[in-house]
Amino acid sequence: MTDTVDSALIAQYLADNPHFFEEHAALLGQIKLSSPLTGRAVSLQERQMEVMRDKYKALELHMAELIRTANENAAIATKFQAWTAALLRARLAADLPAVLVEQLASQFHVPQVGLRLWDLGPDHQDAWYTQDVSEDARLFAASLATPYCGPNKEFEALRWLADAAAVQSTAILPLRDAAGARPFGLLLLGSPDAQRFTAQMGTDFLLHIADTAAAALGALRG
Repeated sequence: MTDTVDSALIAQYLADNPHFFEEHAALLGQIKLSSPLTGRAVSLQERQMEVMRDKYKALELHMAELIRTANENAAIATKFQAWTAALLRARLAADLPAVLVEQLASQFHVPQVGLRLWDLGPDHQDAWYTQDVSEDARLFAASLATPYCGPNKEFEALRWLADAAAVQSTAILPLRDAAGARPFGLLLLGSPDAQRFTAQMGTDFLLHIADTAAAALGALRG
């Protein structure tokens, strides 16, 4: 107990007297510490250098991670801009669903993308994007407050994909005119990679995709 108290007092004294080692510079070379890196005894100066190197290494790793994340975000932003631009270039409203699906698959390298809409005008009742939408699918869409990300649980909506059996993970995005409104469609992303869409992934970006898609496809509801 005495050793602990004495050590604390010494530490406090050194903290309160930062000029101590300036006045007793010879001690810097005499004090020996055990190095966790080499296991041998090193001077206080050498140990301080080891600590500084560790800190710089940690900072370099942190900086590298920040740069990697920034590059990934920049790449995603570029893809999102290209996808949005493709939607804006569509001259006919009826072309929007196909452009949206094809460009989403192309820009973001999603193996399978599906789309279904409902509550549209009579001009779209025979279109591919309004077919095979059951009441259960609509109820499922209404139950999603946020996009679903996770394994393929054989959702009925995944039957709209070209090869539903190959899908191991999926993201299912309800399309709404506004927050809290009843959805008028579902956008499906499917991948054979079980880790492509997981419950742990963030959904903020998927919400941006859903909002943009809903805004563009709103032209079909006029």
